[in-house]
Amino acid sequence: MRTSFISFPTSAGLNVAGLLRTPRDAGDPVGAVLICHGSDGVDGRGEYYAGALNAAGFATLEIDMWAARSTSRGAAGRPRSPMETLPDAFGALKFLGEQPEIDPARVGILGFSWGGVVSLLSATKGRADPLRGDLAGFAAHVAHYPVCYAYAADPRMALTDLTGAPILIQTGDIDTYDHPDAGEKLAAALAAQGTAPVRNITYAGAGHGFDRDLPAQTINDPFAHNGAGGPVLMEFNKPAAEAARAEVVAFFTAAF
Repeated sequence: MRTSFISFPTSAGLNVAGLLRTPRDAGDPVGAVLICHGSDGVDGRGEYYAGALNAAGFATLEIDMWAARSTSRGAAGRPRSPMETLPDAFGALKFLGEQPEIDPARVGILGFSWGGVVSLLSATKGRADPLRGDLAGFAAHVAHYPVCYAYAADPRMALTDLTGAPILIQTGDIDTYDHPDAGEKLAAALAAQGTAPVRNITYAGAGHGFDRDLPAQTINDPFAHNGAGGPVLMEFNKPAAEAARAEVVAFFTAAF
Protein backbone atom coordinates (compact mmCIF):
# COMPACT_ATOMS: atom_id res chain seq x y z
CA MET A 1 0.00 0.00 0.00
CA ARG A 2 1.02 3.59 -0.60
CA THR A 3 0.67 5.70 2.56
CA SER A 4 0.11 9.46 2.37
CA PHE A 5 -0.58 12.12 4.98
CA ILE A 6 -3.21 14.42 3.48
CA SER A 7 -5.55 17.29 4.33
CA PHE A 8 -8.67 18.67 2.72
CA PRO A 9 -11.04 21.62 3.28
CA THR A 10 -14.59 21.24 4.53
CA SER A 11 -17.71 23.30 3.93
CA ALA A 12 -17.40 24.48 7.54
CA GLY A 13 -14.14 26.26 6.75
CA LEU A 14 -11.84 23.76 8.45
CA ASN A 15 -8.88 21.78 7.15
CA VAL A 16 -9.03 18.15 8.22
CA ALA A 17 -5.97 15.91 8.17
CA GLY A 18 -5.89 12.18 7.60
CA LEU A 19 -3.91 9.10 6.69
CA LEU A 20 -4.67 7.78 3.20
CA ARG A 21 -3.71 4.30 2.09
CA THR A 22 -4.11 3.35 -1.57
CA PRO A 23 -3.08 0.17 -3.39
CA ARG A 24 0.07 0.37 -5.49
CA ASP A 25 -0.47 -0.49 -9.15
CA ALA A 26 -4.11 -1.37 -8.58
CA GLY A 27 -5.07 -0.97 -12.24
CA ASP A 28 -8.75 -0.08 -12.18
CA PRO A 29 -9.98 2.35 -9.50
CA VAL A 30 -10.81 0.66 -6.20
CA GLY A 31 -13.41 1.12 -3.50
CA ALA A 32 -12.48 3.10 -0.40
CA VAL A 33 -13.56 3.31 3.24
CA LEU A 34 -13.53 6.51 5.29
CA ILE A 35 -12.74 5.79 8.97
CA CYS A 36 -14.07 8.15 11.67
CA HIS A 37 -12.75 7.94 15.23
CA GLY A 38 -14.59 8.08 18.55
CA SER A 39 -14.45 10.64 21.36
CA ASP A 40 -10.93 9.55 22.35
CA GLY A 41 -9.60 10.54 18.94
CA VAL A 42 -7.38 8.41 16.72
CA ASP A 43 -6.46 5.53 19.03
CA GLY A 44 -5.64 2.42 17.02
CA ARG A 45 -9.13 1.22 16.20
CA GLY A 46 -8.93 2.68 12.72
CA GLU A 47 -5.58 1.01 12.12
CA TYR A 48 -7.03 -2.32 13.25
CA TYR A 49 -9.63 -2.22 10.49
CA ALA A 50 -7.57 -0.40 7.86
CA GLY A 51 -5.05 -3.22 7.64
CA ALA A 52 -7.75 -5.80 6.93
CA LEU A 53 -9.54 -3.54 4.46
CA ASN A 54 -6.30 -2.77 2.63
CA ALA A 55 -5.49 -6.49 2.44
CA ALA A 56 -8.92 -6.99 0.83
CA GLY A 57 -8.03 -4.45 -1.87
CA PHE A 58 -9.71 -1.30 -0.52
CA ALA A 59 -8.20 2.11 0.01
CA THR A 60 -8.74 3.68 3.43
CA LEU A 61 -8.73 7.21 4.81
CA GLU A 62 -8.69 7.72 8.58
CA ILE A 63 -9.33 11.34 9.50
CA ASP A 64 -8.60 13.32 12.68
CA MET A 65 -11.66 15.44 13.43
CA TRP A 66 -10.29 16.76 16.72
CA ALA A 67 -7.00 18.16 15.41
CA ALA A 68 -8.93 20.31 12.95
CA ARG A 69 -10.66 21.97 15.91
CA SER A 70 -7.65 22.09 18.26
CA THR A 71 -9.75 20.20 20.81
CA SER A 72 -8.48 17.89 23.51
CA ARG A 73 -9.24 14.19 23.38
CA GLY A 74 -12.14 12.69 25.27
CA ALA A 75 -15.74 13.60 26.03
CA ALA A 76 -14.84 16.93 27.63
CA GLY A 77 -13.15 18.32 24.53
CA ARG A 78 -15.30 17.07 21.69
CA PRO A 79 -17.77 19.31 19.79
CA ARG A 80 -21.29 19.65 21.13
CA SER A 81 -22.85 17.34 18.55
CA PRO A 82 -21.71 14.81 15.93
CA MET A 83 -23.71 16.86 13.42
CA GLU A 84 -20.95 19.48 13.64
CA THR A 85 -18.53 16.93 12.18
CA LEU A 86 -20.69 15.85 9.25
CA PRO A 87 -18.88 18.34 6.96
CA ASP A 88 -15.65 16.47 7.79
CA ALA A 89 -17.12 13.23 6.46
CA PHE A 90 -18.43 14.78 3.26
CA GLY A 91 -15.23 16.74 2.72
CA ALA A 92 -13.42 13.42 2.94
CA LEU A 93 -15.89 11.88 0.49
CA LYS A 94 -15.13 14.65 -2.01
CA PHE A 95 -11.40 14.26 -1.49
CA LEU A 96 -11.55 10.50 -2.02
CA GLY A 97 -13.66 10.90 -5.13
CA GLU A 98 -10.98 13.12 -6.65
CA GLN A 99 -8.20 10.54 -6.28
CA PRO A 100 -7.45 8.69 -9.54
CA GLU A 101 -6.96 5.37 -7.70
CA ILE A 102 -10.45 5.47 -6.17
CA ASP A 103 -13.88 4.85 -7.67
CA PRO A 104 -16.08 7.73 -6.42
CA ALA A 105 -19.18 5.52 -6.64
CA ARG A 106 -17.68 3.01 -4.18
CA VAL A 107 -16.82 4.99 -1.06
CA GLY A 108 -18.13 3.76 2.28
CA ILE A 109 -17.85 5.01 5.85
CA LEU A 110 -16.93 3.21 9.09
CA GLY A 111 -17.16 4.92 12.48
CA PHE A 112 -16.66 4.13 16.15
CA SER A 113 -18.98 5.63 18.79
CA TRP A 114 -18.94 9.36 17.83
CA GLY A 115 -17.79 8.34 14.37
CA GLY A 116 -20.51 5.70 14.30
CA VAL A 117 -23.08 8.42 14.88
CA VAL A 118 -21.54 10.36 11.98
CA SER A 119 -21.83 7.25 9.81
CA LEU A 120 -25.54 6.86 10.58
CA LEU A 121 -26.35 10.56 10.22
CA SER A 122 -24.68 10.56 6.80
CA ALA A 123 -27.11 7.82 5.72
CA THR A 124 -30.08 10.23 5.78
CA LYS A 125 -31.04 12.32 2.76
CA GLY A 126 -31.81 15.43 4.78
CA ARG A 127 -28.25 15.58 6.07
CA ALA A 128 -26.43 14.13 3.08
CA ASP A 129 -28.04 16.12 0.27
CA PRO A 130 -26.91 19.60 1.40
CA LEU A 131 -23.32 18.38 1.87
CA ARG A 132 -22.67 15.90 -0.91
CA GLY A 133 -22.97 18.37 -3.82
CA ASP A 134 -22.72 16.51 -7.12
CA LEU A 135 -21.38 13.39 -5.41
CA ALA A 136 -23.38 10.19 -5.19
CA GLY A 137 -23.00 10.01 -1.41
CA PHE A 138 -21.66 7.15 0.66
CA ALA A 139 -22.27 3.72 -0.84
CA ALA A 140 -22.33 1.85 2.49
CA HIS A 141 -22.32 2.65 6.22
CA VAL A 142 -20.89 0.82 9.23
CA ALA A 143 -21.51 2.10 12.76
CA HIS A 144 -19.91 0.52 15.80
CA TYR A 145 -21.68 1.09 19.14
CA PRO A 146 -23.24 4.38 17.93
CA VAL A 147 -25.21 5.26 21.13
CA CYS A 148 -28.32 3.58 19.80
CA TYR A 149 -30.95 5.09 22.10
CA ALA A 150 -30.24 8.68 21.06
CA TYR A 151 -31.95 8.75 17.66
CA ALA A 152 -35.41 8.15 19.08
CA ALA A 153 -34.81 10.29 22.17
CA ASP A 154 -33.76 13.47 20.37
CA PRO A 155 -35.76 14.66 17.30
CA ARG A 156 -32.68 16.48 16.03
CA MET A 157 -30.95 13.10 15.67
CA ALA A 158 -33.83 11.26 14.00
CA LEU A 159 -32.78 8.77 11.32
CA THR A 160 -35.53 9.22 8.75
CA ASP A 161 -35.57 9.29 4.93
CA LEU A 162 -32.56 7.01 4.48
CA THR A 163 -30.48 7.29 1.32
CA GLY A 164 -30.92 3.58 0.58
CA ALA A 165 -27.28 2.61 1.07
CA PRO A 166 -26.80 -0.55 3.16
CA ILE A 167 -26.09 -0.18 6.89
CA LEU A 168 -24.31 -2.46 9.36
CA ILE A 169 -24.52 -1.72 13.10
CA GLN A 170 -22.25 -3.67 15.47
CA THR A 171 -22.75 -3.43 19.23
CA GLY A 172 -21.98 -5.21 22.50
CA ASP A 173 -24.58 -6.41 24.97
CA ILE A 174 -22.81 -4.93 28.03
CA ASP A 175 -22.33 -1.46 26.54
CA THR A 176 -23.54 0.90 29.29
CA TYR A 177 -24.56 3.63 26.89
CA ASP A 178 -27.53 1.47 25.91
CA HIS A 179 -29.75 -1.44 26.88
CA PRO A 180 -28.44 -4.83 25.67
CA ASP A 181 -30.92 -5.02 22.78
CA ALA A 182 -30.54 -1.39 21.66
CA GLY A 183 -28.63 -2.22 18.48
CA GLU A 184 -31.19 -4.81 17.47
CA LYS A 185 -34.08 -2.40 18.06
CA LEU A 186 -32.39 0.44 16.16
CA ALA A 187 -31.64 -1.78 13.17
CA ALA A 188 -35.22 -3.06 13.15
CA ALA A 189 -36.62 0.47 13.23
CA LEU A 190 -34.40 1.54 10.33
CA ALA A 191 -35.14 -1.57 8.30
CA ALA A 192 -38.88 -1.00 8.83
CA GLN A 193 -38.63 2.17 6.73
CA GLY A 194 -38.17 -0.15 3.75
CA THR A 195 -35.62 2.05 2.00
CA ALA A 196 -32.29 0.47 2.97
CA PRO A 197 -31.00 -2.96 3.98
CA VAL A 198 -29.97 -2.79 7.65
CA ARG A 199 -28.29 -5.44 9.78
CA ASN A 200 -27.24 -5.51 13.42
CA ILE A 201 -24.78 -7.83 15.14
CA THR A 202 -24.63 -7.75 18.94
CA TYR A 203 -21.63 -9.46 20.56
CA ALA A 204 -22.16 -11.23 23.90
CA GLY A 205 -19.89 -10.01 26.68
CA ALA A 206 -18.69 -7.02 24.66
CA GLY A 207 -18.93 -3.43 25.85
CA HIS A 208 -18.34 0.00 24.41
CA GLY A 209 -15.07 0.11 22.46
CA PHE A 210 -14.76 -3.68 22.43
CA ASP A 211 -12.36 -3.40 19.46
CA ARG A 212 -10.05 -0.87 21.17
CA ASP A 213 -6.84 -2.86 21.80
CA LEU A 214 -5.57 -0.77 24.70
CA PRO A 215 -5.63 -1.13 28.49
CA ALA A 216 -9.13 -1.05 29.94
CA GLN A 217 -10.37 2.45 30.73
CA THR A 218 -13.43 3.82 32.53
CA ILE A 219 -14.76 7.12 31.23
CA ASN A 220 -17.63 9.32 32.41
CA ASP A 221 -19.98 10.59 29.74
CA PRO A 222 -23.20 12.60 30.19
CA PHE A 223 -24.72 10.67 27.27
CA ALA A 224 -24.14 7.24 28.86
CA HIS A 225 -26.76 5.07 30.57
CA ASN A 226 -29.52 6.09 28.15
CA GLY A 227 -28.85 9.78 28.74
CA ALA A 228 -28.65 9.66 32.54
CA GLY A 229 -24.85 9.94 32.42
CA GLY A 230 -22.25 7.96 34.28
CA PRO A 231 -19.29 5.60 33.92
CA VAL A 232 -18.55 3.52 30.84
CA LEU A 233 -15.99 0.71 30.83
CA MET A 234 -14.04 0.41 27.60
CA GLU A 235 -12.32 -2.97 27.46
CA PHE A 236 -10.88 -4.95 24.57
CA ASN A 237 -12.73 -8.14 23.68
CA LYS A 238 -10.54 -10.02 21.22
CA PRO A 239 -13.10 -12.55 19.92
CA ALA A 240 -15.69 -9.81 19.34
CA ALA A 241 -13.12 -7.52 17.75
CA GLU A 242 -11.89 -10.18 15.34
CA ALA A 243 -15.43 -11.14 14.40
CA ALA A 244 -16.44 -7.51 13.90
CA ARG A 245 -13.42 -6.85 11.69
CA ALA A 246 -14.23 -9.84 9.50
CA GLU A 247 -17.84 -8.64 9.22
CA VAL A 248 -16.67 -5.18 8.15
CA VAL A 249 -14.54 -6.58 5.33
CA ALA A 250 -17.35 -8.88 4.19
CA PHE A 251 -19.91 -6.06 4.34
CA PHE A 252 -17.93 -3.64 2.19
CA THR A 253 -16.97 -6.42 -0.22
CA ALA A 254 -20.63 -7.20 -0.75
CA ALA A 255 -21.71 -3.55 -0.90
CA PHE A 256 -19.12 -2.63 -3.52
